[in-house]
Amino acid sequence: MKTQYILTIALLEAALVCSSSIAAVQTQNVITAGDWPSVNHDANGSRYSALKEIDSTNVGALKKAGTYTFPDKEPSQTAPVVIDGVIYATTAHTTVALDGFDCHVIWTHKWVSHGVETFNSQRGVAIADGKVVRGTPDGYLIALDPKDGHLIWEKQIADSKEGYFISMPPLINNGLIYIGPAGAEWASSGWVGAFRLSDGERVWRFNIIPGDGEKGADTWGPNPETRKHAGGNLWTALSLDMEKGILYVPGGNPAPDIYDDERPGDNLYTDSLIALDAKTGRLKWYKQFIPHDVHDYDMTHVRIIKNGKHTLLAATGKDGLMRVLDADSHKIVYTVPFTSRMNTEAPLTTNSLRVSPSTLGGNEWNGPAYSPALGTIFVPATDWSAKMKKDTTPPDAEKEHTHGWFFGGETEFDPWEQARGWLTAFDVATGNIRWVYPAAKPLIGAVTATAGNLVLTGELTGDFLALDAGSGKVLYRENVGGPIGGGIVTYNAHNVQNVAVVSGFLGIFNTMAPALGGGNTTITVFRLSQ
Repeated sequence: MKTQYILTIALLEAALVCSSSIAAVQTQNVITAGDWPSVNHDANGSRYSALKEIDSTNVGALKKAGTYTFPDKEPSQTAPVVIDGVIYATTAHTTVALDGFDCHVIWTHKWVSHGVETFNSQRGVAIADGKVVRGTPDGYLIALDPKDGHLIWEKQIADSKEGYFISMPPLINNGLIYIGPAGAEWASSGWVGAFRLSDGERVWRFNIIPGDGEKGADTWGPNPETRKHAGGNLWTALSLDMEKGILYVPGGNPAPDIYDDERPGDNLYTDSLIALDAKTGRLKWYKQFIPHDVHDYDMTHVRIIKNGKHTLLAATGKDGLMRVLDADSHKIVYTVPFTSRMNTEAPLTTNSLRVSPSTLGGNEWNGPAYSPALGTIFVPATDWSAKMKKDTTPPDAEKEHTHGWFFGGETEFDPWEQARGWLTAFDVATGNIRWVYPAAKPLIGAVTATAGNLVLTGELTGDFLALDAGSGKVLYRENVGGPIGGGIVTYNAHNVQNVAVVSGFLGIFNTMAPALGGGNTTITVFRLSQ
């Protein structure tokens, strides 16, 4: 795969894609409109496909065409990548290549951890120049061969004994892998780095939590020990302006999440949109949206929206707001809510305060989709309130490296029966709402827009949905048998358009809502009945 072609994908019409699955995995060089080449489709993060064989007039004829179920019960948050009709998908330990037409297995790779595993969420791969790259729950970055799945190289980039794990999908461009570890709730400090695709060696690193003497270190108070376990970690995909060479990073929440007495100040660069020089990692500019966060409000996604020479940035997060910025002036053009908000700026005390969004609210690991054809951005939301309060004493950072959770407070969620979600379509130029779809439960599954005037998404009820992109009307609904909280992608395989939907057990949401259910991660493929 040559990632320099990614920006042209949204302009192409649907193209025919070749051959059998074996030939497909051997040909990784030409990206077509029939592919879904990265977790958010392209470097801008548009989640938009130019395919239109399936459209608003015929989507009602979709049928299930195949399924694959992973052998291990691990969180079902993977975002598939599809090239030449081959699906590449992950759980915490397993990577698979599947024929995108009938879901038969081409190869499977099983990662055996070398040490402590902090947590086991996993959200996908990146593919370039004959390598399938992903992170592991014990802090390794690995590259697999796309032909047969054998391990090409492995490199430990984060120490899991210090609370780190890798859940985010990598982004690759010009021989560099961009990635960073998660682990804020295990008392680690966040960073993002660039690593050589050829061997995994580090090229540069930017500290989201500044080191001694770095700009922003003085926003954490006088004790330098605070910054050694201060959060700001990464767990969602990055975006890259390939024309300008700017990497956009959504900074996570500060830690401890709730107990803030020992971290006075704004706490840079948490809850920020961070713009870095993609070659050097040098900070170009930043915008902190929530100084001194005490509600666990990570920034989760940045979408790059280009209109001729003008570029907008749409930033969403767990606080339930979308901020749209001018990429050149760095000024906020407008801010709009996409879910209910209550006490979002209120300080927390040792007395309970009801807050919405709460720690599992707003926009989670799947971000918005943008349709350039309609000038519309589609934002999914979790609307689940909770009572929050601060502990009387700080948590123990050394203990939480291995045990979690480094919150310094308590969150008591409203009953699961009251949890709900939304999908909101905004005019990207003005922020005006075009339509709203009320979901039965939190909407954390992926959202995909297509040239067929469709928006594809899924619910925790297990329903896969196709909506009219212009009106929000539900045109198709089919249950896949488990909660949908992973990726939803569309692509060509065997010369026809397909849709793949990820479902199953969701990890932290299941912990908080056992009634949610869900089994092993399953990929279900749909296409028009022949």
